Amino acid sequence: MSYNYLPLDHTWLHFSQVKHLLDFDQRISITFAAHEKILACRSYLDKKMEEKDRLFYGINTGFGFLQNVKIDASQIEQLQYNLLVSHACGLGEEVPAEIVKLMLMLKIKSLSYGNSGVQIDTVIRLMDMYNNGVLPVIYTQGSLGASGDLAPLSHLSLPLIGLGEVYLEGERMAAGQAMKRFGWEPIHLQSKEGLALINGTQFMSAYGMYCLKKAEHLLEMADLIAALSYDAFDCTPEPLDEHIHALRQHKGQVDTASRLRFLLQGSRITPKPKEQVQDPYSFRCIPQVHGASKDAFDHVLQVFIREINSVTDNPNIFPEDDLILGGGNFHGQPLALVLDYFAIAMSEIANISERRTYQLISGQKGLPLFLVKDPGLHSGFMIPQYTAAGIVSENKQLCTPASIDSISSSNNQEDHVSMGANAATKCMRVINNVEKVLAIELLSAAQALEFRRPLETSPILERLMKAFREKVSFNSADRVLHTDMITAISFIRSYIIEEKAPE
Repeated sequence: MSYNYLPLDHTWLHFSQVKHLLDFDQRISITFAAHEKILACRSYLDKKMEEKDRLFYGINTGFGFLQNVKIDASQIEQLQYNLLVSHACGLGEEVPAEIVKLMLMLKIKSLSYGNSGVQIDTVIRLMDMYNNGVLPVIYTQGSLGASGDLAPLSHLSLPLIGLGEVYLEGERMAAGQAMKRFGWEPIHLQSKEGLALINGTQFMSAYGMYCLKKAEHLLEMADLIAALSYDAFDCTPEPLDEHIHALRQHKGQVDTASRLRFLLQGSRITPKPKEQVQDPYSFRCIPQVHGASKDAFDHVLQVFIREINSVTDNPNIFPEDDLILGGGNFHGQPLALVLDYFAIAMSEIANISERRTYQLISGQKGLPLFLVKDPGLHSGFMIPQYTAAGIVSENKQLCTPASIDSISSSNNQEDHVSMGANAATKCMRVINNVEKVLAIELLSAAQALEFRRPLETSPILERLMKAFREKVSFNSADRVLHTDMITAISFIRSYIIEEKAPE
Protein backbone atom coordinates (compact mmCIF):
# COMPACT_ATOMS: atom_id res chain seq x y z
CA MET A 1 0.00 0.00 0.00
CA SER A 2 1.04 3.62 -0.45
CA TYR A 3 2.30 5.42 2.62
CA ASN A 4 1.58 8.85 1.09
CA TYR A 5 -1.99 9.31 2.27
CA LEU A 6 -4.93 7.55 3.86
CA PRO A 7 -8.12 7.53 1.74
CA LEU A 8 -11.33 8.00 3.72
CA ASP A 9 -14.82 6.91 2.70
CA HIS A 10 -17.30 4.14 3.54
CA THR A 11 -14.57 1.50 3.02
CA TRP A 12 -13.66 -0.39 6.19
CA LEU A 13 -10.75 1.21 8.06
CA HIS A 14 -8.33 -1.29 9.62
CA PHE A 15 -6.05 -1.14 12.66
CA SER A 16 -2.93 -1.35 10.49
CA GLN A 17 -4.06 1.76 8.58
CA VAL A 18 -4.54 3.73 11.80
CA LYS A 19 -1.05 2.71 12.95
CA HIS A 20 0.48 3.64 9.59
CA LEU A 21 -1.24 7.02 9.73
CA LEU A 22 0.69 7.92 12.88
CA ASP A 23 3.91 5.99 12.26
CA PHE A 24 4.47 7.31 8.74
CA ASP A 25 2.95 10.77 9.25
CA GLN A 26 0.53 10.22 6.39
CA ARG A 27 -1.77 12.81 4.91
CA ILE A 28 -5.50 12.14 4.55
CA SER A 29 -8.07 12.66 1.82
CA ILE A 30 -11.67 11.72 1.23
CA THR A 31 -12.26 9.76 -1.97
CA PHE A 32 -14.29 10.88 -4.98
CA ALA A 33 -17.09 8.55 -3.87
CA ALA A 34 -17.20 10.17 -0.44
CA HIS A 35 -17.14 13.64 -2.02
CA GLU A 36 -20.22 12.79 -4.08
CA LYS A 37 -22.08 11.32 -1.09
CA ILE A 38 -21.44 14.44 0.98
CA LEU A 39 -22.70 16.68 -1.83
CA ALA A 40 -25.82 14.55 -2.35
CA CYS A 41 -26.69 14.54 1.35
CA ARG A 42 -26.25 18.31 1.63
CA SER A 43 -28.42 18.88 -1.45
CA TYR A 44 -31.14 16.64 -0.01
CA LEU A 45 -31.06 18.48 3.32
CA ASP A 46 -31.31 21.88 1.63
CA LYS A 47 -34.47 20.72 -0.13
CA LYS A 48 -35.98 19.43 3.13
CA MET A 49 -35.32 22.80 4.73
CA GLU A 50 -37.77 24.30 2.27
CA GLU A 51 -40.57 22.44 4.06
CA LYS A 52 -41.44 25.29 6.39
CA ASP A 53 -43.71 23.41 8.80
CA ARG A 54 -41.41 20.46 9.52
CA LEU A 55 -39.30 20.26 12.68
CA PHE A 56 -35.97 18.46 12.45
CA TYR A 57 -34.00 18.12 15.68
CA GLY A 58 -30.92 20.32 15.77
CA ILE A 59 -31.48 21.40 12.19
CA ASN A 60 -34.22 23.96 12.76
CA THR A 61 -34.79 23.42 16.49
CA GLY A 62 -32.87 23.99 19.68
CA PHE A 63 -30.78 21.28 21.29
CA GLY A 64 -31.25 18.84 24.15
CA PHE A 65 -34.11 19.96 26.39
CA LEU A 66 -34.73 22.84 23.92
CA GLN A 67 -35.63 20.40 21.16
CA ASN A 68 -39.14 21.82 20.68
CA VAL A 69 -38.00 25.42 20.18
CA LYS A 70 -38.30 26.23 16.47
CA ILE A 71 -35.52 28.33 14.96
CA ASP A 72 -36.29 30.75 12.12
CA ALA A 73 -34.53 30.05 8.80
CA SER A 74 -32.74 33.41 9.03
CA GLN A 75 -31.09 32.29 12.30
CA ILE A 76 -29.83 28.86 11.20
CA GLU A 77 -26.20 29.90 10.79
CA GLN A 78 -26.28 31.71 14.12
CA LEU A 79 -27.75 28.58 15.72
CA GLN A 80 -24.84 26.45 14.52
CA TYR A 81 -22.30 29.10 15.54
CA ASN A 82 -23.87 29.36 18.98
CA LEU A 83 -23.77 25.59 19.37
CA LEU A 84 -20.01 25.43 18.87
CA VAL A 85 -19.15 28.36 21.14
CA SER A 86 -21.56 27.39 23.93
CA HIS A 87 -20.39 23.78 24.05
CA ALA A 88 -16.65 24.54 24.07
CA CYS A 89 -16.45 24.06 27.83
CA GLY A 90 -13.44 21.78 28.17
CA LEU A 91 -11.09 21.88 31.14
CA GLY A 92 -8.17 19.81 32.37
CA GLU A 93 -5.02 18.75 30.60
CA GLU A 94 -4.53 19.24 26.88
CA VAL A 95 -5.19 16.25 24.65
CA PRO A 96 -1.89 14.96 23.16
CA ALA A 97 -1.19 15.90 19.56
CA GLU A 98 -1.35 12.33 18.19
CA ILE A 99 -4.82 11.87 19.69
CA VAL A 100 -5.97 15.23 18.28
CA LYS A 101 -4.82 14.00 14.85
CA LEU A 102 -6.82 10.82 15.31
CA MET A 103 -9.88 12.84 16.34
CA LEU A 104 -9.65 14.91 13.19
CA MET A 105 -9.22 11.87 10.98
CA LEU A 106 -12.07 9.98 12.63
CA LYS A 107 -14.43 12.95 12.39
CA ILE A 108 -13.68 13.25 8.67
CA LYS A 109 -14.15 9.50 8.30
CA SER A 110 -17.59 9.66 9.96
CA LEU A 111 -18.67 12.62 7.81
CA SER A 112 -17.48 10.88 4.63
CA TYR A 113 -20.41 8.44 4.66
CA GLY A 114 -22.81 11.15 3.54
CA ASN A 115 -25.29 10.71 6.39
CA SER A 116 -24.48 13.90 8.31
CA GLY A 117 -25.57 16.77 6.06
CA VAL A 118 -22.38 18.83 6.17
CA GLN A 119 -21.05 21.07 3.40
CA ILE A 120 -18.15 19.73 1.39
CA ASP A 121 -16.24 22.93 2.29
CA THR A 122 -16.40 21.98 5.96
CA VAL A 123 -14.88 18.56 5.32
CA ILE A 124 -12.21 20.00 3.05
CA ARG A 125 -11.23 22.51 5.76
CA LEU A 126 -10.92 19.70 8.31
CA MET A 127 -8.64 17.86 5.87
CA ASP A 128 -6.60 21.02 5.31
CA MET A 129 -6.18 21.42 9.06
CA TYR A 130 -4.94 17.84 9.39
CA ASN A 131 -2.63 17.92 6.39
CA ASN A 132 -1.08 21.27 7.33
CA GLY A 133 -0.56 20.34 10.98
CA VAL A 134 -3.11 22.83 12.33
CA LEU A 135 -4.09 20.96 15.48
CA PRO A 136 -6.83 22.41 17.73
CA VAL A 137 -6.21 22.78 21.44
CA ILE A 138 -8.59 20.31 23.11
CA TYR A 139 -9.04 19.47 26.78
CA THR A 140 -9.51 16.11 28.46
CA GLN A 141 -12.46 17.06 30.67
CA GLY A 142 -15.97 17.99 29.61
CA SER A 143 -17.50 15.01 27.85
CA LEU A 144 -20.10 12.72 29.44
CA GLY A 145 -19.66 10.26 26.59
CA ALA A 146 -23.31 10.29 25.56
CA SER A 147 -24.55 13.17 23.38
CA GLY A 148 -21.31 12.61 21.61
CA ASP A 149 -18.06 14.02 22.98
CA LEU A 150 -19.63 17.47 22.95
CA ALA A 151 -17.03 19.65 24.66
CA PRO A 152 -13.89 18.08 23.11
CA LEU A 153 -15.43 18.05 19.62
CA SER A 154 -16.52 21.68 20.04
CA HIS A 155 -12.91 22.66 20.70
CA LEU A 156 -11.91 20.55 17.70
CA SER A 157 -14.39 22.47 15.54
CA LEU A 158 -13.91 26.05 16.78
CA PRO A 159 -11.09 26.79 14.28
CA LEU A 160 -13.56 26.19 11.44
CA ILE A 161 -15.29 29.42 12.43
CA GLY A 162 -12.06 31.23 13.27
CA LEU A 163 -12.19 30.72 17.04
CA GLY A 164 -10.28 28.74 19.62
CA GLU A 165 -6.58 27.96 19.71
CA VAL A 166 -4.37 25.67 17.67
CA TYR A 167 -0.83 24.38 17.52
CA LEU A 168 1.08 24.97 14.32
CA GLU A 169 4.69 23.83 14.00
CA GLY A 170 4.89 23.54 17.78
CA GLU A 171 3.62 27.09 18.39
CA ARG A 172 0.36 27.71 20.24
CA MET A 173 -1.66 30.51 18.70
CA ALA A 174 -5.17 31.84 18.11
CA ALA A 175 -6.91 29.89 15.36
CA GLY A 176 -7.47 33.13 13.44
CA GLN A 177 -3.71 33.74 13.31
CA ALA A 178 -3.10 30.30 11.80
CA MET A 179 -5.91 30.84 9.29
CA LYS A 180 -4.27 34.04 8.06
CA ARG A 181 -1.07 32.13 7.32
CA PHE A 182 -2.97 29.88 4.92
CA GLY A 183 -5.42 32.46 3.61
CA TRP A 184 -8.40 30.59 5.05
CA GLU A 185 -11.72 32.32 5.67
CA PRO A 186 -14.06 31.15 8.45
CA ILE A 187 -16.64 28.56 7.40
CA HIS A 188 -20.25 29.79 7.39
CA LEU A 189 -21.98 26.82 8.96
CA GLN A 190 -25.27 25.72 7.43
CA SER A 191 -28.14 23.79 8.99
CA LYS A 192 -27.19 20.66 10.95
CA GLU A 193 -23.43 21.25 10.61
CA GLY A 194 -22.67 22.28 14.15
CA LEU A 195 -24.50 19.24 15.45
CA ALA A 196 -22.78 16.94 12.96
CA LEU A 197 -19.41 18.26 14.11
CA ILE A 198 -19.87 17.95 17.88
CA ASN A 199 -22.07 14.85 18.02
CA GLY A 200 -19.99 11.70 17.75
CA THR A 201 -17.62 9.47 19.69
CA GLN A 202 -14.35 10.65 18.14
CA PHE A 203 -12.76 11.70 21.46
CA MET A 204 -13.38 8.28 23.03
CA SER A 205 -12.52 6.49 19.80
CA ALA A 206 -9.25 8.36 19.30
CA TYR A 207 -8.13 7.62 22.85
CA GLY A 208 -9.13 4.01 22.44
CA MET A 209 -7.24 3.55 19.18
CA TYR A 210 -4.16 5.26 20.60
CA CYS A 211 -4.31 3.06 23.71
CA LEU A 212 -4.65 -0.06 21.55
CA LYS A 213 -1.67 0.95 19.43
CA LYS A 214 0.50 1.52 22.49
CA ALA A 215 -0.78 -1.56 24.31
CA GLU A 216 -0.02 -3.83 21.34
CA HIS A 217 3.67 -2.94 21.67
CA LEU A 218 3.63 -3.17 25.47
CA LEU A 219 2.08 -6.64 25.39
CA GLU A 220 4.91 -7.82 23.15
CA MET A 221 7.50 -6.13 25.36
CA ALA A 222 5.89 -7.66 28.45
CA ASP A 223 6.54 -11.16 27.08
CA LEU A 224 10.10 -10.25 26.16
CA ILE A 225 10.88 -8.76 29.57
CA ALA A 226 9.10 -11.61 31.37
CA ALA A 227 11.26 -14.10 29.45
CA LEU A 228 14.37 -12.23 30.59
CA SER A 229 13.11 -12.36 34.18
CA TYR A 230 12.32 -16.06 33.73
CA ASP A 231 15.95 -16.90 33.08
CA ALA A 232 17.26 -14.33 35.55
CA PHE A 233 15.21 -16.06 38.28
CA ASP A 234 16.38 -19.46 37.03
CA CYS A 235 12.88 -20.78 36.49
CA THR A 236 11.95 -24.30 35.49
CA PRO A 237 10.69 -24.51 31.87
CA GLU A 238 7.98 -27.03 32.73
CA PRO A 239 5.06 -24.52 33.03
CA LEU A 240 5.64 -23.45 29.42
CA ASP A 241 5.25 -26.94 27.99
CA GLU A 242 2.69 -27.05 25.20
CA HIS A 243 0.98 -30.12 26.67
CA ILE A 244 -0.26 -28.06 29.62
CA HIS A 245 -1.75 -25.31 27.45
CA ALA A 246 -3.36 -27.74 25.04
CA LEU A 247 -5.61 -28.74 27.95
CA ARG A 248 -7.07 -25.23 28.27
CA GLN A 249 -6.97 -23.70 24.77
CA HIS A 250 -7.46 -20.02 25.56
CA LYS A 251 -5.83 -18.41 22.55
CA GLY A 252 -3.86 -15.79 24.45
CA GLN A 253 -2.55 -18.38 26.90
CA VAL A 254 -1.49 -20.83 24.18
CA ASP A 255 0.16 -18.07 22.15
CA THR A 256 2.02 -16.64 25.16
CA ALA A 257 3.41 -20.01 26.20
CA SER A 258 4.54 -20.59 22.62
CA ARG A 259 6.16 -17.18 22.46
CA LEU A 260 8.05 -17.64 25.74
CA ARG A 261 9.35 -21.01 24.54
CA PHE A 262 10.50 -19.27 21.36
CA LEU A 263 12.13 -16.38 23.24
CA LEU A 264 14.01 -18.77 25.57
CA GLN A 265 15.12 -21.12 22.82
CA GLY A 266 18.89 -21.65 22.95
CA SER A 267 19.30 -20.44 26.53
CA ARG A 268 22.05 -22.07 28.58
CA ILE A 269 20.19 -21.22 31.78
CA THR A 270 16.73 -22.66 31.09
CA PRO A 271 17.71 -26.34 30.65
CA LYS A 272 20.16 -26.63 33.53
CA PRO A 273 18.99 -28.66 36.57
CA LYS A 274 16.85 -26.74 39.10
CA GLU A 275 16.69 -27.05 42.86
CA GLN A 276 13.04 -25.97 43.07
CA VAL A 277 10.05 -28.04 41.94
CA GLN A 278 7.87 -25.04 41.09
CA ASP A 279 8.26 -21.28 40.81
CA PRO A 280 6.00 -18.50 42.13
CA TYR A 281 2.81 -17.75 40.21
CA SER A 282 4.21 -14.51 38.75
CA PHE A 283 6.55 -16.71 36.68
CA ARG A 284 4.65 -19.97 36.45
CA CYS A 285 1.41 -18.32 35.32
CA ILE A 286 2.78 -15.82 32.79
CA PRO A 287 0.94 -17.55 29.90
CA GLN A 288 -2.36 -17.50 31.78
CA VAL A 289 -2.11 -13.87 32.93
CA HIS A 290 -0.50 -12.26 29.88
CA GLY A 291 -2.70 -14.42 27.67
CA ALA A 292 -5.91 -13.24 29.30
CA SER A 293 -4.91 -9.62 28.73
CA LYS A 294 -4.17 -10.40 25.08
CA ASP A 295 -7.60 -11.96 24.67
CA ALA A 296 -9.10 -8.81 26.19
CA PHE A 297 -7.06 -6.74 23.72
CA ASP A 298 -8.53 -8.70 20.80
CA HIS A 299 -12.10 -8.11 22.00
CA VAL A 300 -11.56 -4.40 22.65
CA LEU A 301 -9.95 -3.96 19.25
CA GLN A 302 -12.99 -5.52 17.54
CA VAL A 303 -15.32 -3.07 19.27
CA PHE A 304 -13.21 -0.03 18.38
CA ILE A 305 -12.70 -1.02 14.75
CA ARG A 306 -16.47 -1.34 14.42
CA GLU A 307 -16.89 2.06 16.08
CA ILE A 308 -14.46 3.97 13.87
CA ASN A 309 -16.25 2.57 10.83
CA SER A 310 -19.58 3.97 12.04
CA VAL A 311 -21.60 7.18 11.79
CA THR A 312 -22.18 8.49 15.30
CA ASP A 313 -23.78 11.92 15.00
CA ASN A 314 -27.50 12.71 15.35
CA PRO A 315 -29.88 12.97 13.60
CA ASN A 316 -28.91 10.67 10.72
CA ILE A 317 -29.86 11.54 7.15
CA PHE A 318 -30.77 8.93 4.54
CA PRO A 319 -31.27 10.73 1.18
CA GLU A 320 -31.97 7.52 -0.74
CA ASP A 321 -34.87 6.66 1.58
CA ASP A 322 -36.09 10.23 2.13
CA LEU A 323 -35.53 9.91 5.89
CA ILE A 324 -34.15 12.12 8.64
CA LEU A 325 -34.10 10.06 11.82
CA GLY A 326 -33.22 11.02 15.37
CA GLY A 327 -31.50 8.35 17.42
CA GLY A 328 -28.67 7.70 19.82
CA ASN A 329 -25.62 6.50 17.92
CA PHE A 330 -23.54 9.04 19.82
CA HIS A 331 -23.99 7.12 23.09
CA GLY A 332 -20.63 5.82 24.21
CA GLN A 333 -21.75 2.78 26.19
CA PRO A 334 -20.08 0.18 23.91
CA LEU A 335 -16.80 2.08 24.26
CA ALA A 336 -17.13 2.88 27.96
CA LEU A 337 -17.56 -0.77 28.89
CA VAL A 338 -14.60 -2.04 26.90
CA LEU A 339 -12.36 0.86 27.93
CA ASP A 340 -12.96 -0.07 31.57
CA TYR A 341 -12.31 -3.73 30.70
CA PHE A 342 -9.15 -2.81 28.80
CA ALA A 343 -7.79 -0.73 31.68
CA ILE A 344 -8.30 -3.69 34.02
CA ALA A 345 -6.70 -6.11 31.58
CA MET A 346 -3.63 -3.92 31.03
CA SER A 347 -3.26 -3.14 34.73
CA GLU A 348 -2.78 -6.86 35.32
CA ILE A 349 0.30 -6.78 33.08
CA ALA A 350 1.82 -4.25 35.50
CA ASN A 351 0.50 -6.15 38.52
CA ILE A 352 2.27 -9.41 37.66
CA SER A 353 5.37 -7.53 36.44
CA GLU A 354 5.81 -5.84 39.81
CA ARG A 355 5.57 -9.26 41.51
CA ARG A 356 8.39 -10.59 39.33
CA THR A 357 10.49 -7.56 40.23
CA TYR A 358 9.80 -8.23 43.91
CA GLN A 359 10.93 -11.85 43.56
CA LEU A 360 14.10 -10.85 41.70
CA ILE A 361 15.28 -8.53 44.50
CA SER A 362 14.35 -10.89 47.35
CA GLY A 363 17.68 -12.70 47.61
CA GLN A 364 16.53 -16.09 46.28
CA LYS A 365 18.02 -18.57 43.80
CA GLY A 366 21.59 -17.42 44.38
CA LEU A 367 20.83 -13.77 43.60
CA PRO A 368 22.13 -11.18 46.10
CA LEU A 369 19.59 -9.30 48.20
CA PHE A 370 18.36 -6.25 46.26
CA LEU A 371 20.60 -7.27 43.35
CA VAL A 372 23.67 -5.50 44.63
CA LYS A 373 27.08 -6.94 45.57
CA ASP A 374 27.30 -5.39 49.03
CA PRO A 375 23.72 -5.10 50.41
CA GLY A 376 23.61 -2.99 53.52
CA LEU A 377 26.19 -0.51 52.42
CA HIS A 378 24.23 -0.32 49.18
CA SER A 379 20.43 -0.36 48.87
CA GLY A 380 20.66 -1.52 45.28
CA PHE A 381 17.29 -2.14 43.65
CA MET A 382 15.23 -1.89 46.83
CA ILE A 383 13.40 1.33 46.01
CA PRO A 384 12.52 0.88 42.33
CA GLN A 385 10.22 -1.90 43.55
CA TYR A 386 8.60 0.63 45.89
CA THR A 387 7.96 2.86 42.88
CA ALA A 388 6.49 -0.03 40.92
CA ALA A 389 4.28 -0.98 43.87
CA GLY A 390 3.00 2.59 44.17
CA ILE A 391 2.22 2.74 40.45
CA VAL A 392 0.44 -0.62 40.55
CA SER A 393 -1.65 0.62 43.46
CA GLU A 394 -2.52 3.76 41.51
CA ASN A 395 -3.66 1.58 38.61
CA LYS A 396 -5.97 -0.34 40.93
CA GLN A 397 -7.59 2.95 41.89
CA LEU A 398 -7.87 4.01 38.24
CA CYS A 399 -9.54 0.71 37.37
CA THR A 400 -12.73 1.57 39.22
CA PRO A 401 -15.14 1.46 36.25
CA ALA A 402 -16.32 4.79 34.86
CA SER A 403 -19.12 3.09 32.96
CA ILE A 404 -21.05 2.19 36.12
CA ASP A 405 -21.74 5.89 36.71
CA SER A 406 -24.29 8.19 35.11
CA ILE A 407 -25.33 11.75 35.95
CA SER A 408 -28.41 13.29 34.35
CA SER A 409 -27.91 16.40 32.22
CA SER A 410 -29.79 18.82 29.94
CA ASN A 411 -32.69 19.16 32.35
CA ASN A 412 -33.10 15.36 32.45
CA GLN A 413 -33.46 15.00 28.67
CA GLU A 414 -30.04 13.32 28.62
CA ASP A 415 -30.76 11.18 31.66
CA HIS A 416 -28.31 8.32 31.11
CA VAL A 417 -24.74 8.90 30.00
CA SER A 418 -21.83 6.50 29.52
CA MET A 419 -18.95 8.42 31.12
CA GLY A 420 -16.88 6.83 28.36
CA ALA A 421 -14.64 9.89 28.04
CA ASN A 422 -13.47 9.42 31.63
CA ALA A 423 -12.97 5.72 30.91
CA ALA A 424 -10.84 6.69 27.91
CA THR A 425 -8.54 9.14 29.66
CA LYS A 426 -7.96 6.91 32.68
CA CYS A 427 -7.33 3.92 30.42
CA MET A 428 -4.49 5.88 28.85
CA ARG A 429 -3.11 6.72 32.30
CA VAL A 430 -3.16 3.03 33.19
CA ILE A 431 -1.32 2.06 30.02
CA ASN A 432 1.32 4.75 30.56
CA ASN A 433 1.78 3.34 34.06
CA VAL A 434 2.18 -0.19 32.68
CA GLU A 435 5.08 1.08 30.59
CA LYS A 436 6.79 2.42 33.72
CA VAL A 437 6.37 -0.81 35.69
CA LEU A 438 7.71 -2.90 32.80
CA ALA A 439 10.72 -0.58 32.62
CA ILE A 440 11.47 -1.26 36.29
CA GLU A 441 11.20 -5.00 35.69
CA LEU A 442 13.56 -4.73 32.70
CA LEU A 443 16.06 -2.79 34.82
CA SER A 444 15.86 -5.43 37.55
CA ALA A 445 15.93 -8.47 35.25
CA ALA A 446 18.96 -7.17 33.36
CA GLN A 447 20.78 -6.59 36.65
CA ALA A 448 19.84 -10.06 37.92
CA LEU A 449 20.95 -11.80 34.76
CA GLU A 450 24.48 -10.44 35.21
CA PHE A 451 24.76 -12.57 38.34
CA ARG A 452 24.16 -15.69 36.19
CA ARG A 453 27.28 -15.06 34.13
CA PRO A 454 29.17 -16.66 32.49
CA LEU A 455 25.98 -18.53 31.51
CA GLU A 456 24.11 -16.88 28.69
CA THR A 457 20.41 -16.66 28.05
CA SER A 458 18.92 -17.17 24.57
CA PRO A 459 20.28 -15.35 21.52
CA ILE A 460 17.13 -13.22 21.30
CA LEU A 461 17.38 -12.15 24.92
CA GLU A 462 21.13 -11.58 24.67
CA ARG A 463 20.41 -9.12 21.84
CA LEU A 464 17.95 -7.39 24.13
CA MET A 465 20.58 -7.28 26.88
CA LYS A 466 23.23 -5.89 24.53
CA ALA A 467 20.92 -3.13 23.30
CA PHE A 468 19.84 -2.28 26.83
CA ARG A 469 23.38 -2.21 28.19
CA GLU A 470 24.26 0.36 25.56
CA LYS A 471 21.81 2.65 27.37
CA VAL A 472 22.01 1.51 31.01
CA SER A 473 25.16 0.04 32.54
CA PHE A 474 25.40 -2.63 35.26
CA ASN A 475 24.84 -1.18 38.71
CA SER A 476 27.88 -2.02 40.83
CA ALA A 477 27.22 0.64 43.50
CA ASP A 478 24.37 2.94 44.49
CA ARG A 479 23.60 5.75 42.06
CA VAL A 480 20.59 7.86 41.09
CA LEU A 481 18.29 5.21 39.65
CA HIS A 482 15.67 7.70 38.50
CA THR A 483 17.86 8.39 35.48
CA ASP A 484 18.14 4.66 34.69
CA MET A 485 14.37 4.25 35.05
CA ILE A 486 13.63 7.11 32.65
CA THR A 487 16.11 5.64 30.17
CA ALA A 488 14.49 2.21 30.52
CA ILE A 489 11.05 3.69 29.77
CA SER A 490 12.43 5.36 26.64
CA PHE A 491 14.13 2.09 25.66
CA ILE A 492 10.88 0.12 25.91
CA ARG A 493 9.03 2.75 23.89
CA SER A 494 11.48 2.62 21.01
CA TYR A 495 12.70 -1.00 21.03
CA ILE A 496 11.88 -2.77 17.79
CA ILE A 497 10.97 -6.42 18.25
CA GLU A 498 12.17 -8.13 15.11
CA GLU A 499 11.84 -11.76 16.19
CA LYS A 500 8.36 -13.23 15.97
CA ALA A 501 7.32 -16.69 17.12
CA PRO A 502 6.14 -18.92 14.26
CA GLU A 503 2.35 -19.04 13.81
